[in-house]
Amino acid sequence: MSLPARLGTALRLPWPLPALLAWGGAWAAWLVASSADLSGAWALLAGLLAGGALALPCDGGWRRFLAAAGFPLSALALGPAAAWPAWAWLLLMLPLLVIYPLRAWRDAPFFPTPAAALDGLAGVVGAPAPLHVLDAGCGLGHGLAALRRAWPGAQLQGVERSALLQRVAALRCPWARIRCGDMWAGDWSGLDLVYLFQRPESMDRAWRKALAEMRPGAWLVSLEFAVPGQAPVACLQGPGRRAVWVYCLPPPGRR
Repeated sequence: MSLPARLGTALRLPWPLPALLAWGGAWAAWLVASSADLSGAWALLAGLLAGGALALPCDGGWRRFLAAAGFPLSALALGPAAAWPAWAWLLLMLPLLVIYPLRAWRDAPFFPTPAAALDGLAGVVGAPAPLHVLDAGCGLGHGLAALRRAWPGAQLQGVERSALLQRVAALRCPWARIRCGDMWAGDWSGLDLVYLFQRPESMDRAWRKALAEMRPGAWLVSLEFAVPGQAPVACLQGPGRRAVWVYCLPPPGRR
C-alpha cells in the first residue's frame, strides 16, 4: 500500500481524531524545524505544510479546513495570549461546552443547512407528500426551515442534543415540535421522512435505524453524505450547492 493510501486509512478515524492528528503533526513539524535552528518563518512554514498534508485525507471540505486551520490559529493565539493563566483558557471553553456538550461531539459539528439546500426535493419525493417529517440533529432550525419550504403543510419535528440550541430552534421555528434529546434514541416509526446533515460515519447507522423502524416507502434524506453501499433514488446537485442524497426504504424482501 502506498504512503498516501496508508495515510488516508489512518485518518479514517472517528471525528475529531483526524483533526487532532493534523494539529499534533503540525506542531511536531514546527518543533523539529525549530530544533534544527531554522528561522521562525521556516519553522512556521513546516508546520503549515505538515498540517495541510495531514488535513487532506479528511472527509468533507469543512473538516479539511478545520484540520488545516488548527495550527495557524493556535500559533496566532499563543503569541499575544501566551501569558494567559490556564483558567482563562478553561473559561473560553465553557461556552463551547454549553452550546455543544461533549456527548454530542461524535455527532455532526454545528453547520447549518443552507436555505435553498433542499430545493427540488419535493419533486423527487412526489405524491403523497410526506406528512410527518423529522430533522434529526436540527441545530438552530435551519434544516427545519428548508423542509418547511419544501412541504409547507407537513408536521415538522426536530430533535437536538444541545439544550441551548434546542431552545433557540424552538423560538426560531414555533411551527415545529422540537425536543431536546438523542436522535439515535428516538423512535422513527410513524415518520414519512427523516432528514439528516450529520457525518459520513453516521450514515450507515442512520440507514440501519431507518430500515429497522420506518415503513417501506418512507424516505431518508441526507445533505452532503451518502449511505455507503446503497443506491439513492436521486442525488440533487448543482453549482454552488451541496449534494442531497435521497433514499426510499425498500420492502422487507429487498433489504
